[in-house]
Amino acid sequence: MTAPGILELVLVLIVTVACAVPVGNYLATVMEGGRSILSPVLAPVERGLYALSGVDPARGMSWRGYTAALLLMNALHFALLYAILRLQFYLPFNPQATAGMPPSLAFNTAASFVTNTNWQAYTPESGISNGAQMLGLTVHNFLSAATGIAVAVAVMRALASGGLQVLGNFWTDLTRATLYILLPLGCVFTVLLMASGVPDTLHGFAAVTTLEGARQTIAIGPVAFQEAIKELGTNGGGFFNANSAHPFENPTALTCALETFMLLLIPFALPVAFGRITREPGQGRALLAAMVGILAIGVFCSYAAEAAGNPILHRLGVDQVSGNLEGKEVRFGTALTALLNVGATGTSTGAVAGAAESFMPLGGLVSLFLMQLGEVTPGGIGSGFYFIIVFALLSVFVAGLMVGRTPEYLGKKVQAREIKLAMLALLILTLWILCGAGLSLVLPAGLAAISAAGPHGLTEMLYAWTSATQNNGSAFAGITATTPLLAYGQAFAMLFGRFAVLVPVLAIAGSLGAKPKLGMNAGTFPTTGLLFVGLLAGVIVILGGLQFLPADALGPIAEHYVLHAGTTY
Repeated sequence: MTAPGILELVLVLIVTVACAVPVGNYLATVMEGGRSILSPVLAPVERGLYALSGVDPARGMSWRGYTAALLLMNALHFALLYAILRLQFYLPFNPQATAGMPPSLAFNTAASFVTNTNWQAYTPESGISNGAQMLGLTVHNFLSAATGIAVAVAVMRALASGGLQVLGNFWTDLTRATLYILLPLGCVFTVLLMASGVPDTLHGFAAVTTLEGARQTIAIGPVAFQEAIKELGTNGGGFFNANSAHPFENPTALTCALETFMLLLIPFALPVAFGRITREPGQGRALLAAMVGILAIGVFCSYAAEAAGNPILHRLGVDQVSGNLEGKEVRFGTALTALLNVGATGTSTGAVAGAAESFMPLGGLVSLFLMQLGEVTPGGIGSGFYFIIVFALLSVFVAGLMVGRTPEYLGKKVQAREIKLAMLALLILTLWILCGAGLSLVLPAGLAAISAAGPHGLTEMLYAWTSATQNNGSAFAGITATTPLLAYGQAFAMLFGRFAVLVPVLAIAGSLGAKPKLGMNAGTFPTTGLLFVGLLAGVIVILGGLQFLPADALGPIAEHYVLHAGTTY
């Protein structure tokens, strides 16, 4: 590792955390219905939307009503997006004259974008029209992100007050998250990306003359706006197959740092908003410290693995002064590539700047392991926050067992019902990842989808199911995900990974919200200090990650030792 590389990583993380504080305070103000700097312009628009849709923003919903509205909206939009993808040939803004997607691929893609996964089993620049990009994918980049914010805020309300019978209004939360947060930030970052060289046009192709004098046709389109919400909403679905490694999505080292900033900004801001809404800033700082600490360790571990280079090439006498550059863009270098890749898998973005399959085994393990932790460091927009709350409840439960007291979190007693629901949410993810990967590795259809033998092939399949279930969307490029087994199997993994977790989380919120809020006493375990941050990080690693250690040992860890032994498969 080099001093400039380390400085790049430190600066991006420090600036992002610093900017997350005002953004978090603004988010709390907006979601609680307060007046913000944008209210004079957007408040009339908000009222108009409620009038058109018949929504009463003052009408609260129980956790069951909130959940029903959320599931209904996402079910309808899943069907709408599936129809758009099947019929995209007939949509406007279609210079590519793209045919409709096959049923299995359309089903997989609809599930992917509705769940904020943005797994792309198709080639974007040739497999989908500009009309479907704008009317289908970009719309769902906003809706899926706003859904995550809405649930996170509902959980915050449940912990902020006692005796609550309602968690808020889902339609109001969805509207405010989109109108006041995602749309304005998306417009600002769209302009910044356009100024940096990212195209944003309704033209389908650009004809250019190459250095050799030949003519080449390059796909373009409304890239900048989709890129902005792709990163801000931790979506990850690229306009191009190369995603954030493509020069039209990520032209320079500066945009690489900017896009990392964008995908981390709102996930880091949510714990700050939590402290503001609960009137206990220390609680938010503790969650933020655990998120930043684990992510920073992951970034530097990945950078160290890539900077060390390939041991086989070292033995051949190849100079690897810049580290392992296979699958990386020279304009980014090893440090920024590691930062964006780890940031994308620490969140649910999946928008990688370098080929994940070309990372050294331990560098790839970092990205895989951060997803296996439950996508909480800092996790997807909203989803990372509400799932780290699940881990916080499990942490105080463990602490309560140690001292023989009923555990409490923010004055709410955590009892058997909440712990059962928390473990249900956690085990759903484990079930789909390990069973899906295991089944795929014993069936001929699954084995045919991987491109490598040995530990690397196992990692390809394990990474694919982890990415789908944890709603990340990145992939080891060697896997073929268009077979019926993976197209439909991973589509259901995405849906269960999102909605089968949301339901118990909202049930926990409903249960905790109805309980009285108790004051602290001498026996209360403090949840604002370094002791709790350490306990929370330990519970995340132990309960979230170590259940995958046997599979990881057979995959990337075994491959690491294979490379050092000078053996290949």
